[in-house]
Amino acid sequence: MVKRAVRLHGVRKVYGTGAGAVAALGGVTLDFPAGTFTAVMGPSGSGKSTMLQCAAGLDRPTSGEVFVGDTRLDDLDETRLTVLRRERIGFVFQGFNLLASLDAGLNVALPLLLAGRRPGRAEISAALAAVGLADRIGHRPAELSGGQQQRVAIARALVTRPEVLFADEPTGALDSATGREVLSLLRSLVDDHGQTVVMVTHDPLAASRADRVVFLADGRLAGELAGPTPLRVAARMTELEVAS
Repeated sequence: MVKRAVRLHGVRKVYGTGAGAVAALGGVTLDFPAGTFTAVMGPSGSGKSTMLQCAAGLDRPTSGEVFVGDTRLDDLDETRLTVLRRERIGFVFQGFNLLASLDAGLNVALPLLLAGRRPGRAEISAALAAVGLADRIGHRPAELSGGQQQRVAIARALVTRPEVLFADEPTGALDSATGREVLSLLRSLVDDHGQTVVMVTHDPLAASRADRVVFLADGRLAGELAGPTPLRVAARMTELEVAS
């Protein structure tokens, strides 16, 4: 039986109330198997980022269930949910979200420091070495390229050894060559280390690096594609854009 890193069942998310209510997710049921790379795509406003935030415990759904491993997130109060996010989930943002006043080493160490741990320099160096930046441990974000900043952000997300890494448009702020480097890193995390990666993207080329692509439209599942190629992903996205 395939182990599921994350499972969503009937997840709905509604913002607002009454006549002004907006349904961002309309009952999504989806599994993310452990040790796989899934890309999530859809037209603007389809609910991609909302789904990612609900799956990662950053936002609570209006109804439905979210499981990380065997843990049902709805059973957790805010304190325990914070601990779960810190210990079992990694999240990478398009804008890197590094602290400008801290060097790369301290940015990576931050999740451990917040958890009350005092990581040794060797542990932080190893995390940066895993993303090819061992020699940049003392550099602040302003002294790093965009691609290097994103790799620091990935090291920070992985330093707690999370069960799943969520990435929201991780190459959106990067040029194409640097974006390919980051995607190769994400791919190697899955292939070489058995990491589970779930990535929202708008780029068919980026999505083609995944094992499968899940499509959303109007807050609902609109199919998926195994063994994706850029052309097949682009064709499916064109169909969804026309239909919307």
